[in-house]
Amino acid sequence: MNNIYIPPVVKNLLIINVLFYAATYLLTNLHLDNILAVYYFDSPKFEIWQPITYMFMHGGIAHIFFNMFALYSFGSILESRWGAKKFIIFYFITGLGALFLQWAVQAFEVHQILGTFTAGDKLDLNNLYNATESSPTQIKTLFSIYFGGMVGASGAIFGLLVAFGMLYPNAELLIMFIPVPVKAKYIIPIYILVELSLGVAQFEGDSVAHYAHLGGALIGFILVKLWKDKNDTFYTLYE
Repeated sequence: MNNIYIPPVVKNLLIINVLFYAATYLLTNLHLDNILAVYYFDSPKFEIWQPITYMFMHGGIAHIFFNMFALYSFGSILESRWGAKKFIIFYFITGLGALFLQWAVQAFEVHQILGTFTAGDKLDLNNLYNATESSPTQIKTLFSIYFGGMVGASGAIFGLLVAFGMLYPNAELLIMFIPVPVKAKYIIPIYILVELSLGVAQFEGDSVAHYAHLGGALIGFILVKLWKDKNDTFYTLYE
């Protein structure tokens, strides 16, 4: 255990995520889960800091454990390869990309119901029943979008997974419930396809932001393609 090396950005991200998680449950009177989660851009609960803070919030012990385990496992390798500067740029851009795709999907759903991307004065529940021809299911969807916050580093983590799969396609991974190692170039695309199918299916009671995962994966793919040249080295975009 004394020989475990965690690069500085990954180490600090792990610490910050754990501190946010602990504060959420120890300082319940502050309602950090409401303040620091991110909401639809037209929601009355949206605040300018939320696109960043939502990446450090988590909804339960399993959520933060698996995200932090993936951050340590894949992030450490990628930070050691890219350096701290490129890694942190990649991490936050993929996290923001995850949010923007989720917002785009939500905006489409709002437009399908109201004919506009914003609800305006129709947001009050009583007025919404009286002022629109929306069905109860559509009204439930609207209020889920406007008052349901999103938390988690999963979008950025999916970006890391895609980057790892592109850069180390033949790395063998041990996957839960699969008795043999599987190469990254096989398991990661399958994982992405599963997320896509779950996002399209929209099963009742599924509260996972699958499109946010896909957004992080997509931006991760684009960034690796932009940074990677024929010799498998990386351009410095910000120098």
